[in-house]
Amino acid sequence: MKQYIMKRILLTIPLLICISFVCFVFINLIPSDPAEVALRVRQVPVITDEAITEVREELGLDKPYMIRYVSWVADCLRGDFGISYTNPSRTVAGELARCLPATLQLAGASLVLVILLSLPIGFLCAVYRNSWFDKIIRMLVFMTTAMPAYWIGLLLMWLVAIKLDLLPTSGGGTFSHLILPAVTVSFTYISTYIRLIRNNMLENMKQDYVLYANVRGIPQKKILIGHILRNSLHTCFVAIGMSIPQLIAGTIVVENVFAWPGLGTLCITSIFNRDYPVIQTYVLLIGVLFVVFNLIFDILQTVADPRLRKEAS
Repeated sequence: MKQYIMKRILLTIPLLICISFVCFVFINLIPSDPAEVALRVRQVPVITDEAITEVREELGLDKPYMIRYVSWVADCLRGDFGISYTNPSRTVAGELARCLPATLQLAGASLVLVILLSLPIGFLCAVYRNSWFDKIIRMLVFMTTAMPAYWIGLLLMWLVAIKLDLLPTSGGGTFSHLILPAVTVSFTYISTYIRLIRNNMLENMKQDYVLYANVRGIPQKKILIGHILRNSLHTCFVAIGMSIPQLIAGTIVVENVFAWPGLGTLCITSIFNRDYPVIQTYVLLIGVLFVVFNLIFDILQTVADPRLRKEAS
């Protein structure tokens, strides 16, 4: 088991290197000169070739390509992601640290809603399959899966905030500001996990161990919860683990719809301002989160499932 864990950890190292290289290459493929962009952001009245050359030396853009990449990776490993072009007095790490708590708060609230709603609804849809309840939920799941998150957010804003005047439309800082963005982010994931739990439970109901449990006279409630639901949650466990970085990355649109002061708003603002260091670090952060959470939940699933433990050994 230890060898399997070490192997999985070692395999993530070249993957992280590839992600960092792709982030560095894509940002440097942008046709705009970062030095000229930095001068425009600093509101320099007259941009001369000498000023551009000076800023290129200041930003290290005059060095060879691979040396710049290695230097950037080494700085990232030390937690130094550069200086923001928009505000040279602020570091990129400081900007991310300022906006990250709001995004984590939104993603955490959305994850709680996903678990609290999808688990019982998916369970009831499997137990009462093909009933009117199951058919209505399946129809709602189909509709909400097809709806873009920003459109759901605008509908909720129009109905709840404008027509009913129950919640604020934008901003952050209080629990009332958090409700609408969290519900909007969680809608698509709730639909996905309802369908996943329902299908897994229906598949497990056909297994032989369910027949043997019924023959032994075990109460139906215990069979459904203690055996069928428990065995159906292994796939959901890994999927939820992978949804955590998706929730963090997926808030970018919703944060801008509701003016939530998180990483998504920072990223969109940086794109409009051509603040390349912030964009580069944001993409790198999301890629690293996907790799790390995939690694963690893959190992946890292997530890929890005896079949996978045996195969890993």
